[in-house]
Amino acid sequence: MTKFEVRIAAMAALEIDAGDTLIDIGAGTGSISVEAALQGADVYAVEEKHEAAGLIKQNNTKFNAGIHVVEAGAPAGLKTLPAFNKCFIGGSGGRLTEIANWADNNINEGGIIAATFITINNLNTFTAFLKKEDYADMGVKLLQVSDMDRLGLLRANNPIFIVRGRKK
Repeated sequence: MTKFEVRIAAMAALEIDAGDTLIDIGAGTGSISVEAALQGADVYAVEEKHEAAGLIKQNNTKFNAGIHVVEAGAPAGLKTLPAFNKCFIGGSGGRLTEIANWADNNINEGGIIAATFITINNLNTFTAFLKKEDYADMGVKLLQVSDMDRLGLLRANNPIFIVRGRKK
């Protein structure tokens, strides 16, 4: 599950408003999808792993979020999705370039694409893509969160890059 602090930063990067349509690619457990749906977005959570899609369905029911769960790989399984103005890439299954191209070709003008990464390679691939496609308001943040354990020691979580851009 996406850590609380990362979810907050991702939601801020996406600028979710009521009435938005969000495509959440590589949705995992659906934590970003649930947050966006509870803020009034129409959400399509795309996840190719059967077990993870089941968790999204459970969380959708638990929070009464109204998420549309799409159990398919990206970008092949995205062909029937509606027009959208927000896209979050939480996982790419090694197909980041293809997914980014699909999102760029289908997102509404002025829409925001945001993604999280733990590897420098994917970070560089995605930022180069946004620059090449001339996205505006591009931003990169590195989140490093540590949690205190029961002994009072801080335990570091993996750092996470959050990247976003707005289609001109």
